[in-house]
Order: sequence, then structure tokens, then C-alpha cells
Amino acid sequence: MLSALLEKEITTPEYYPLSLNALVNACNQKSNREPMVNFDQSTVEEALQRLRVKGLLITTTGAGSRVPRYGHRITEKLNLGRRELAVLCELMLRGPQTLGELRTRAERMHPFDDLAEVASVIERQPELIAKLALRPGEKEARYAHLLSGPPAPAGVVELESPAQTRVDRIGALEAEMVQLRSELEDLKQEFARFRRQFE
Repeated sequence: MLSALLEKEITTPEYYPLSLNALVNACNQKSNREPMVNFDQSTVEEALQRLRVKGLLITTTGAGSRVPRYGHRITEKLNLGRRELAVLCELMLRGPQTLGELRTRAERMHPFDDLAEVASVIERQPELIAKLALRPGEKEARYAHLLSGPPAPAGVVELESPAQTRVDRIGALEAEMVQLRSELEDLKQEFARFRRQFE
């Protein structure tokens, strides 16, 4: 939610602050999101209330607007510049990323000269951005934001991991295969009995 507000302020300032409908659409857009979500209006309203309690939300009304519009206060709250906001926003929108991914993807919000500039932004924000341990097969370090708490250590599953989902799916498929084989065997026997009646 916060990242959608921040992104829209930077990339489409003419439409910022956002109406509730525009914010729902921003959260649910199909590009520049990982994971993609499908929030309904009440979910977005609950998230806005949590941001308001934390002092990260402003609501504007009036001045020709018939509906309330919402904006973020992360810039003031954390005293961040454009470069820091671009990197942090990208991490919130797409999750952990390498320096190269961050440079390329944040380009639409702020141009970075090179990877060293992205690294310097990250190094100056240790309370907001953490370097993750390399996972098996990885060659480049990835970075994650800390706004929603510390990232889970490698190998620790918070919800349901893709590997666990795969194991569950394989188990379900194996059970279904056993059942189908049993039904096929029953059908073969029944067909054999039926066939003997005409011999």
C-alpha cells in the first residue's frame, strides 16, 4: 500500500494523491509487482487505517475533489531523498533484489549512474535495507527492505514455500494416480467378465 502511494507520487505526480479507487488499482496492477495481489476495497481501507495510526498517511479532501485522496508521509517520517525512495519503493514493490535489478527497475523513478551508486544508497540505510545471505546457486547478493520487520533467514518458511507447495502437489498427484490405477484395474476386470458372457 505504502509502496503503491510512493510509486504513483514519483511516476504519475499529476494523479497524486490517489482516490481509494485509484489506490486499489495501483495495488492490483499487473506490472512492477511481485507478488501480484488482488486486494478488495475493504482490505485497502484497513491498510490505510494502519498507515494512519503509524503517521505514514495523509488524507486530503475538498478543493474541487469530491472524494478523499490519500498520500504517504514516508519522506517526512524517515527523511529520505529521491534516490533512497526509489530503491526502497522498488524493494517494497518487488521484494528482494540484486543491485543490478534495483538499478534497472528503479530507473523509472530515479536514474542511477552505476551499481556503486545503488550500493552507496543501500549502505547509508542499514536500518531500512538489509543484505540477505546467499542461497544455494546464487552468485549475487540480494537486498530486502526492513519496513515490515527483518527478512526470514534462508531456508525458513513463513507461510507456504514453493518447495512445500510442490511436495504437496506431488503427494496429491501420487494419491490420485493410485486411485486411478485401482479404478482402471476394476474396469478391466469388469470388462473381462462382460466379455466372457458373449464367448
